[in-house]
Amino acid sequence: MMKQGANLNTAQQEAVLATEGPLLVLAGAGAGKTKVIAERIAQIVRQGIAPEKVLAITFTNKAAGEMRERIIPGPFVSTFHSLGLVLIKENYRLMGLKRFPSIYDRADSLREMKQALKAIGAEDIEPRAALAMASRQKGAGVTASEYAEGPESPYERQIALAWLKYEQALGKDSAMDFDDLLLRSMRLLRDNPEVRKKYQERWTYLHIDEYQDTNVVQAQLAELLVGPARNICAVGDIDQTIYGWRGAEIANILSFEKKYPGGKVVFLEQNYRSTKTILAAANEVIAKNIYRREKHLFTDNPDGEPLSLYIAFDELDEAGFIARKIKELVAEGKQPRDFAVLYRANFQSRAIEEQLLAADVPHQVLGTRFFERKEVKDVLSFIRGAVQGGAVDIARAVGAIPRGIGKVTLLKMLSGEPAGEKAAAFYRQLQKIKEAAELLPPSQLVRLVITESGMERHFKEDKYEGAERLENLRELATLAARYDKLPIGEGLQAFLESAALASDQDELKDEQNAVRLMTVHAAKGLEFVQVFITGLEEGLFPYERQDSDAADKEEERRLMYVALTRAREKIFLCYASYRTIFGAKMPTVPSQFLGDISDDLKQNENPERLGRTIYLD
Repeated sequence: MMKQGANLNTAQQEAVLATEGPLLVLAGAGAGKTKVIAERIAQIVRQGIAPEKVLAITFTNKAAGEMRERIIPGPFVSTFHSLGLVLIKENYRLMGLKRFPSIYDRADSLREMKQALKAIGAEDIEPRAALAMASRQKGAGVTASEYAEGPESPYERQIALAWLKYEQALGKDSAMDFDDLLLRSMRLLRDNPEVRKKYQERWTYLHIDEYQDTNVVQAQLAELLVGPARNICAVGDIDQTIYGWRGAEIANILSFEKKYPGGKVVFLEQNYRSTKTILAAANEVIAKNIYRREKHLFTDNPDGEPLSLYIAFDELDEAGFIARKIKELVAEGKQPRDFAVLYRANFQSRAIEEQLLAADVPHQVLGTRFFERKEVKDVLSFIRGAVQGGAVDIARAVGAIPRGIGKVTLLKMLSGEPAGEKAAAFYRQLQKIKEAAELLPPSQLVRLVITESGMERHFKEDKYEGAERLENLRELATLAARYDKLPIGEGLQAFLESAALASDQDELKDEQNAVRLMTVHAAKGLEFVQVFITGLEEGLFPYERQDSDAADKEEERRLMYVALTRAREKIFLCYASYRTIFGAKMPTVPSQFLGDISDDLKQNENPERLGRTIYLD
């Protein structure tokens, strides 16, 4: 029996009431999938299941937080990476690990991979490329030792050697990277039937959001958590599979019914976000893809305005138009937070930032993660170095500010040799912080570290960037206060884990009234009143790689579909006739996606300058 007043449409009700056995919910953009998951969990509990028996997995902390706010208390709501960490922490002895393993963020991983490449004499290989290769292999369930057994080319052999060195460095520091959280927890469940059974009995109902974004390991992890009753609900949208480049397997959602025979499939096609015009454009763009399940978004919302097309001379003209148009619309009553400017590649943001700055339009660029700022990482390293004693954290803390400790002294410190008074003074600082961590809540501990480390004094003396860096550290203390109510020790660990697992979207400050600038990838899952989609040129969007194939081309089209469906009321499409690439101004060809959208859905923003436009079909 379903609670009255849930206000669900027919398809949503069907998904909510199908509580037993496998269920695949193919939910179009803006179709209310989070509402369906929340109502479905409530329905399971109404049927007599304890809330603690329900597990819900999503991809970002932001999405997990929103889901917790919308569902009843009790179910375990987690990201894949946070779930992996829980499994590892609860079975650390079985896995031969420390109770609280260090977690390398991307910057830490890049540093270690760079050292590994240097150690094997392969400094000509870009560390990012080597790390990306290792990451994709881990996402496919392959370890470094397994990969090292069969590399075919000299390049792959060097990658294998560097990867093995990288893993040795992680092991020496008792650390894991993000991919290890998934790979090791999956293998834990796969190789230990008793452990697997324990978690299948703990969580008898499993929900997975954004199932189309799962890689091989994530799909296997989910499958291993499914008990004999096969109560798994996977929610996703094939048309929003945009992470193939980092290992997402569209095959996971396409083959769900083969993996779970007899499962039910429900389509959510009614969109509650966008106008009819925006949905018509999105449907026209995505219809050309072959690897998809046929569905057609519709809405009861108004027709809305046509999509506006601005043909710029170059990227400066394009950015100038965006700044002028936003300023004009804000003067008419819109708020800066109503607007998002989306681009395919990060380099495009520079010109747009400059023009918004010149026009005095408040804006926020998504991409520089708060927890990756140097001063923030330094404070976190002080805490982890004091509490956990990791060599990498101690080395980073030593270098946070000038303290007269050079490389030779640092090597002595890390190897346990006598290293002089300055090193002894530093260890006294760490000891004081360690003792304080056993007495103070996280926010007070952060404030103590800022002072005790000497960073506060150092930044107050820095007349250039010091004030901003100190402000970032005060913000860190504010964030830490969220965990002050937890028991001492437990709160600090939760704070450190949340910092390690933070994602791009966690940087969005909803209270900040500013235009948002971000890549289309970063915009997935978000929505805005008005959206500018920039750089709609062949080779840029769709992005053209030298080794691109049909799958890449379909993913680019899905990316355009995601961009279009972020908007509620209005879309501006922009392209530049010339764009500066590697310092040279080059002529461009309009994106084929512009030709996919019917003329009656578009209007020109600059008709007086409009010349002949060629669309690629």
